[in-house]
Amino acid sequence: MNCKDMKKILFSAICLLISLGAAFAQQQQSPEEKAKKLDEFIQQQVERLEKTLAFEDWQTFYADSILNHDYKALQAELDGLQDAKVANNDLYIQVSDKWAEQIYNSLHKIMNEDQWSKYLKQGAARDKKTRDKRKAKVDEANAKLQ
Repeated sequence: MNCKDMKKILFSAICLLISLGAAFAQQQQSPEEKAKKLDEFIQQQVERLEKTLAFEDWQTFYADSILNHDYKALQAELDGLQDAKVANNDLYIQVSDKWAEQIYNSLHKIMNEDQWSKYLKQGAARDKKTRDKRKAKVDEANAKLQ
């Protein structure tokens, strides 16, 4: 195993620990606190998009609507998995990827070419590539099972 593989494994382990810690911390929060934190996160994301991509007012409105709907739907789906005591992390990742892809496609519809290019350079392209790789692995595994 080379150094690059070790770094990937270490990074994955750290991400897993952080996500487990965050999940545990969320279990300790009241639904009102969770909703407030989610609303604050969404507002921060909208403001970041507005500032870094020089959104027009109508774009800010649509971005706010998209992110509010999709992040709340994501949270509801993750809560459903958690309530069902689902222990398979892959299912949580698949749900997260599904909604991240929805956000990606929806935001693409409201941005012009320059904004989209900047958005991709800010990390959206890398995130999309990572999601696509995970999806390809799942599709490959499902094909082997059939």
